Amino acid sequence: MTVCFSGKTQFAQTLKGAKTTFLLAGSVTGTCNIDGITQAGIPGLIHLTPTLDAEFVDSGRLFSLDNIAETPKGVPTPAIITRAVRNLTGFGFEVLDLGLAVKPKVAKLHETETLPSGNILDGAGIDAREMIEKGRMFGEQYTHDGEVLILGESTPSGTTTAYATAKALGYQCDGYFSSSFLNAPGSLKEEVVEKALARVADGDLYSRLGAVSDNMLLFCAGFASAYSQRGKIVLGGGTQMAAVLLLIDALDLSFDSDNLALMTTGWVFHDARSDIEELLQQLHFEPNACYADFSFQKAAIPVLKLYDEGEAKEGVGAGAALCLALANGFGEEEIVHEVEKVLTA
Repeated sequence: MTVCFSGKTQFAQTLKGAKTTFLLAGSVTGTCNIDGITQAGIPGLIHLTPTLDAEFVDSGRLFSLDNIAETPKGVPTPAIITRAVRNLTGFGFEVLDLGLAVKPKVAKLHETETLPSGNILDGAGIDAREMIEKGRMFGEQYTHDGEVLILGESTPSGTTTAYATAKALGYQCDGYFSSSFLNAPGSLKEEVVEKALARVADGDLYSRLGAVSDNMLLFCAGFASAYSQRGKIVLGGGTQMAAVLLLIDALDLSFDSDNLALMTTGWVFHDARSDIEELLQQLHFEPNACYADFSFQKAAIPVLKLYDEGEAKEGVGAGAALCLALANGFGEEEIVHEVEKVLTA
């Protein structure tokens, strides 16, 4: 079941029977190299996570490495969920390169001439105005074959840069941002964000954003705001995509709220160590927001049940993908079975 907890409760029905395109925004930031900040990928190879996610959702195979990204506990990337839903629903898939360390071998890759951003402790080194404008222009021109667009993301350490972004915008958001960890490294994340913001305390808003944000957030804020004025777009993700909405709101970007929604997993919505509802309630508009009420409780592969315990939680648009499958009549048992097939293929 898809549960809508904000805005127009019927928005999830937009996905029913609709031809859908999934656009994955992949990005790498040097922040992911901070020891202990993320477990979204293979230790020492975290920078490959979005590349591997893109290849796996696109083809169910990997070309840039032998193994899919997983946490130290062996929890596989949420890309397995998104790939399983693609098998079930047949959505179209494209990749947006917003600063990838390695180009993925996928059928359709949109280049944006964007380099990976730096570690926010030293300054991310992004021209924030340019990145938002680049996203806006792409949103005005982008076309696809579907009726609904799902915009997902794969950005390791992205919840840290999202937290820093929200703080730079002036939001009260301590403890609201999710993590790939079950027991989130809150003190480390807060220390990193505090130090990063202290470096640019005297700068104007855009210089602060350029130092502590990431390419995915800034580009997608411009892109989603512009595209929503042309068609239906779902932000597939949790607190990182909530930060995209915070950017749209705080920067007063033009958008159509009727065409824009956020969809995530129940693992994010029910996470006791973050609060996506509180993040969204700080907006000056009521967003359309839903989560997928889905569980791996009956999975035959034990490691999948760690999702229910709070490992991984979201990423690669998994929540929006689950909402798409549920809206189109696929039951939990069928989805679980397909995920297991994908994982063991």
